[in-house]
Amino acid sequence: MRDTTSRSTKEGIRRQVREALRQGAAQVDAATPAGRDRAVDALRAFAILGVVLGHWLVTALVSDGRSLHTASPLQHMPWLAPISWAFQTLAVFFLVGGHVATKSYASARARGTSYGRWLTARLSRLFRPVAAVLTLWTVIAAGLLLTGADQATVHALVKLALSPLWFLLVFAALTVATPLLTRLSPLWPLAVVLHVDLIRFGLGGPSWLGWVNLAAGWLVPYTLGAAWTRGELDRRRSGWILLTGGAVMTAVLVAWAGYPASMVGVPGASVSNLNPPTLAAVTFGLAQCGLALLLRDRLRVVMCRPLVWAAVALVNLSAMTIFLWHQTALMATTATGLLAGRLPGLHTVPDGLDWVAARLGWLPVFVLVLAVCWIAFRSYEQGGRRGGAARAVRGSRVVRAHRLSERETTVEVGHV
Repeated sequence: MRDTTSRSTKEGIRRQVREALRQGAAQVDAATPAGRDRAVDALRAFAILGVVLGHWLVTALVSDGRSLHTASPLQHMPWLAPISWAFQTLAVFFLVGGHVATKSYASARARGTSYGRWLTARLSRLFRPVAAVLTLWTVIAAGLLLTGADQATVHALVKLALSPLWFLLVFAALTVATPLLTRLSPLWPLAVVLHVDLIRFGLGGPSWLGWVNLAAGWLVPYTLGAAWTRGELDRRRSGWILLTGGAVMTAVLVAWAGYPASMVGVPGASVSNLNPPTLAAVTFGLAQCGLALLLRDRLRVVMCRPLVWAAVALVNLSAMTIFLWHQTALMATTATGLLAGRLPGLHTVPDGLDWVAARLGWLPVFVLVLAVCWIAFRSYEQGGRRGGAARAVRGSRVVRAHRLSERETTVEVGHV
């Protein structure tokens, strides 16, 4: 009798939770302006989550009993390179970013908003969450060094924690230059990347020249986003050309030109496709952008489902918090796990399928720790709207944020 009552109570609680979620999602859906392109938000959310999941799958902190050092399963199992094809989604970041920035700048000009005011609004949300990350890791690094921690360990941890910042710096620079990029063809930065790689790899030029591609490489998808705003990529033919052309060019570069198959950096590799970007990374990004453009119509249909749309809206409201703290969540789990010894998939060398299976089991723990970071630091991203993300499921703050962003005909900078 007691078991029956307990099951009935639990079922009642589950029904109440499901009903609350449905009601909150319905509020978000009803309050979202009809003209909002939900596919943009969906692509942004998928890109954010793709990067996070990719890092969690290919980044390992190996313990030798005295220190921690970074490693990657791609280093020991190169045949896992397709993982990087699925989760290295930075090109979609810049595609959406270029589209949103150029659209918002055009809207700002139409309203008579000055460039300085527009830029301040764009960058403030982008960099507010950075202060919390820098402050916390400065304290952690100083504390570790003062207590005699191994310097190599501290360096590895700080490097992982702050590695997402390079993306923000590049994105901020392109945002600053948006007025100059609204009409720029993607072919120009693509030509720069091509010539840089020809000089580096074909003519034996200096390796430092590759850093020119840090701007030029990501300028390609960013200017594709501007072309999207101009209506030049509305036809499905454009998406197919980018997808097939980019995929073929990438295959040729990997198979016959000696470019790495992995689209992320691999420890110990002589060449990284990402650091700095190579021609292969850029052509692969073209294929990703083509696929993203082809998925727009389908995503618009899927985003009409209230629960799905509410989830995407919540991710977008916390995009920078998720992006900046996901590596910290991994490291916090790793450090805490050391109290129990060297745990498989967490502290062991990633050199076999047993490690992969164990790492998959750790993913829910990473998610839980990231949720704790989100609760602690989301207010830095949302400014004065404290508690906004926590109320997102109920709809109130999400609704206000989306109404505001639609009224500005843009998406807030924190949404990348």
